[in-house]
Amino acid sequence: MYLREIGVHTPVSLLTFEAEKSKDDKHADMVIDSETPALQVAPAPFKTLEDLARDASTCRLCSLADTRNQVVFGVGNPQADLMFIGEAPGQEEDLKGEPFIGRAGQLLDRMLHALKLDREKVYIMNTIKCRPPNNRDPRPDEVQACSLWFDQQLDMVQPKMICLLGRVAAQTILQTDAPLGSLRGRWHDYQGIPVWVTYHPAYLLRSPRQKEKSWQDMRQLQRRFQALISSE
Repeated sequence: MYLREIGVHTPVSLLTFEAEKSKDDKHADMVIDSETPALQVAPAPFKTLEDLARDASTCRLCSLADTRNQVVFGVGNPQADLMFIGEAPGQEEDLKGEPFIGRAGQLLDRMLHALKLDREKVYIMNTIKCRPPNNRDPRPDEVQACSLWFDQQLDMVQPKMICLLGRVAAQTILQTDAPLGSLRGRWHDYQGIPVWVTYHPAYLLRSPRQKEKSWQDMRQLQRRFQALISSE
């Protein structure tokens, strides 16, 4: 379930209660007159992604707060129909505070451009907001702590489709230990959102022979995405 922000509180109803006098006095019922205005609780201000990012920037819910330089929140269209999710920030992302800006990010940008997309049209984020030391895989407790931000972020953007980049992101979001090879090539579901899985751009830099498979993955994603948008 998503963690949702409650925007408006229910007004407190008229109060009816008994007031007890001293022992020598008789008990008397005290009822607030029906014309008395109800006590109101002011509506909470509506939060934007910028507000959420500001809140997350000081997060200390896990030990990664002690080793990070910056919280890496997300980038792109706050109302994007298509969202890309990686595993965690790398060194350059940690220094600059933006996801996918190193060599892997540059490759992702080229892939998006080939699909006639860019960072202005999609939304890009990671399963966790802080870089694990030495780029190790995020630990379950770190993922759990960061779900406070992840769930709200996903709920605010409300994408119509998600593309998971790499094994860690796919296993984390889909809650499976299945290898990436078995997760690619078929559609999954997350909270009612269709999910597609492909290689992480960093892996493609290490294994360039897999770029052709990745391109085929992206083409299938593009076809279904276009069909979804066209049907609306």
